[in-house]
Amino acid sequence: MSASGGLVALAGRLERVPGLLGLAKLGNVALAMLWGFVVTFVFVRLLPIGEFRTFLLLIAFANFTVSAELGLTSIAYSRLRRDRIAGEGSFRSEEIVALFWLMAGIIALGACLIGAAILARLIPTAHPALFIAFYGVSAVNLLAILARRALAALDHNLWWEGLDFVRRFTGIALLFASLAGLPILESVVLQLALALCLLVVGLAIVHRSLAMTPAQWLAAGRGAAHVRAHYLADFGRTGALTLFDVAAYNAPYFTIAAATHDARPLLLFDFAFKTSRALSAVIRALIETTLPGLTRDYFAGDIAAFRAGLVRCLRWMLLVAAASAAGIVLVGRPLSHVIFAGNITIQWIELVMISVLLVGLSVICVSVYLQNGLGRFGALVGPSFAFLIGSLLSAPLAAALQEHWGWSLSMTFIALYAVVHLVLALVHGRMLARLGGEATS
Repeated sequence: MSASGGLVALAGRLERVPGLLGLAKLGNVALAMLWGFVVTFVFVRLLPIGEFRTFLLLIAFANFTVSAELGLTSIAYSRLRRDRIAGEGSFRSEEIVALFWLMAGIIALGACLIGAAILARLIPTAHPALFIAFYGVSAVNLLAILARRALAALDHNLWWEGLDFVRRFTGIALLFASLAGLPILESVVLQLALALCLLVVGLAIVHRSLAMTPAQWLAAGRGAAHVRAHYLADFGRTGALTLFDVAAYNAPYFTIAAATHDARPLLLFDFAFKTSRALSAVIRALIETTLPGLTRDYFAGDIAAFRAGLVRCLRWMLLVAAASAAGIVLVGRPLSHVIFAGNITIQWIELVMISVLLVGLSVICVSVYLQNGLGRFGALVGPSFAFLIGSLLSAPLAAALQEHWGWSLSMTFIALYAVVHLVLALVHGRMLARLGGEATS
């Protein structure tokens, strides 16, 4: 056995150690959260505030790009996982190849659009190479999602977590190095190079686990035929679901920018966005820790075990959300002051609204991540569309109501945005209750 094969086998054995996979995922979530905050911490100090505002819009565009896979990787995970557990035999490795080339094309298209927008002065910046390179660092996550979900379906979760730890830890170190004298462009380019190298390593394990040949990676047409044959039934639902969710989470960047030139509401939303994404990342990590068992019980028909796991999972997520909400109230003001270099002071009532938002978000995340893993994509489309409408209307309604309520635009927006999350949490809570009830019927 080769050295790399021995490491993969060791990771496979360690993955079965109770709690170890969860700790690994939580460790990477902590690094992912830290990386997001460090990006803001570094760039707000290296860029003028006007250009940093433009940089935030670039981040939003990169988030849209990462989500442009439209749920295809979720379908791939569900198909590969079901094939591995139930032995249906319908999955073909060329499906991974077709998705890989599709996503690589999406990333390239996004880079071309950003480059054209910079040339046309639609994105005003004195650092075009930096913006494009940072887009690359963010957008390569699109391919990383494919690798992560394929490895998860093949029970190689811990191996990917190890690779991701190296990427995120090194990325944070390189960002801080830019404050110590390393040119920020070099820092970002090195992060991009490392991310690509580790992606190749991850895909190599998928290649070996599925007994693929090098020629198969060029057989995109054959893989596309499998995707058309087996993915189109769910693609409309997953595509709509992804578009709705991504637009809902990122739309306030654009609606706030359209409503006011004041940077404060945008910075407040960016703080809420980062904290909510941090919580959702923690919940995703915990869900992915339990998902192998939940999917195994669900697809194998072990109803009692599935329901017990679902109830236990929801209790843990609510506990995590409550702890996060309390943490935001306690340390939110000094944390935001440090992150945004003193450009915003968040009021206590705004922190309370963000905390309420986080509790609602926890229920939404459990429902979305679990039902995606089970292949129940259609059930999520309606609530996802409602979330999009609420997110789109929050900033315009805040602009219309702020004088009537006697609040600032920032406070009015964050209050309405929190209400949207609470309403959707009730909807998803009912869905989870019905899912558990169906499992016992």
